[in-house]
Amino acid sequence: MPDNRQTGPLMAPAAQPPAVPPPHARPRADRQGAAILMICASSFIFAAQDGVSRYLGAAYSPIFVIMLRYWFFALFVILLCARSSGGLGRAIRSRRPGLQIFRGVLLVAEVVVTIEAFVRLGLINTHAIFACYPLIISALSGPVLGEKVGWRRWAAVAVGFAGILIVLRPGSGVFSANATLPLLGAAMFALYGLLTRLAGRDDTAMVSFFWTGISGAVAITAVGIWHWEPIAGRDIPWLLMLCLTAVAGHFLLIKAYELAEASALQPFSYTQLVWISIFGVTIFGEHLAPNVAIGGVIVVGAGMFTWWRSRQRERAG
Repeated sequence: MPDNRQTGPLMAPAAQPPAVPPPHARPRADRQGAAILMICASSFIFAAQDGVSRYLGAAYSPIFVIMLRYWFFALFVILLCARSSGGLGRAIRSRRPGLQIFRGVLLVAEVVVTIEAFVRLGLINTHAIFACYPLIISALSGPVLGEKVGWRRWAAVAVGFAGILIVLRPGSGVFSANATLPLLGAAMFALYGLLTRLAGRDDTAMVSFFWTGISGAVAITAVGIWHWEPIAGRDIPWLLMLCLTAVAGHFLLIKAYELAEASALQPFSYTQLVWISIFGVTIFGEHLAPNVAIGGVIVVGAGMFTWWRSRQRERAG
């Protein structure tokens, strides 16, 4: 359930907009509409990928499954960067290579933790807790990026974590140590997002994308090669689907953020929770408990509020 967002280059506004759009240019509303469809489609694909990961992670070592997935992903990254402006040579050149390598290793470690959570807790419970990562980003944006976090955002963080407590129900006898896995995964993914923004001050999105795929593949191979095991013939199609959904999801994500601003598309990424709930109940026989539903709504609502505050600050600035 990895996050690599980019927007088109900034251009100065024309002195007088043309009365008729250029022949091959899309109107802004059409571009944003297409981007919304792409972000919703990528959310569906990532939800399907999580379902396949849950299935394979229960049958094989999650580290082994992720290694194979990253090999395919690294090939996709190389091909995409080779076709981009400047080719591979430009994508490799980073001003912050140490930071980029750490980001890639952190992301692949987060994927391992999250898939383990899928296996132990199920898709619905894991995502209900994992949805708090935007709140962790808000809380850490001050110490990591030096941004000012106002009391409204801190209040949203507090409300969001109250929702997490409703999901976890500590002290009820239901809470277990396994429930900390998605929270750890959310914290790792939030830190990855913050470091991506930090790296973006010096490197382009394509450079960050390249280092994410390659450093992650190298790191997981160094560990996963020792977990190699034979793959049953019936699981090969599922493994291929896992690799293809990873590529298709990221491709749609990249295209969506080429057409519209990330801040305009962020709310639609929450549609993944809807698909996760449907897959969890209908395919894996999971139960959507009332406390999980209520807590999840609170977490998502708090995340939406932090997104709205960010939009307000951007407009004011």
